[in-house]
Amino acid sequence: MQKTYDRKVYLKGSFTVEMSFLMPMILFLIMGCILAAFYYHDKNVIASAAYETAVVGSTKAREKDGVSESELNRLFSERVGRKCILFSGAKASCTVTDEKIQIEATARKKRMSLSVKSEAAITKPEKHIRDMRRIKKLGKKVNGRGREDMKKLGIKTRGGI
Repeated sequence: MQKTYDRKVYLKGSFTVEMSFLMPMILFLIMGCILAAFYYHDKNVIASAAYETAVVGSTKAREKDGVSESELNRLFSERVGRKCILFSGAKASCTVTDEKIQIEATARKKRMSLSVKSEAAITKPEKHIRDMRRIKKLGKKVNGRGREDMKKLGIKTRGGI
């Protein structure tokens, strides 16, 4: 009669040594991916807050009182709030001119930095709509006086109205 022995499989020591070298690299790559995801999340939050602030500022600039740079800074900090993961202290510098509003947002943490620039034009759609209504009224005039009125407004005509 033959005796059967239970065979036990032993791992060689080289496998353990190899894994001790590979695991830190794998963990480093995973942590790098997580850090990159946090970075791009914060960049998108700050960029969208800067753009929204510029657009809201361009809308408020058409009002009687206009908009101040301190009000734009307050709007930016409201929009960023506590949404950022890495860059908790985002700052904005706002510039208001007659034609556009410009927001430059920056954030820093240790050796990492983030900078975003956004701007929005100050449009006057009410003026454009009023001018178009005037043009339509002038176009309905039958005699040639309509062309003269359009020239006074600075509108070029081509032969007919």
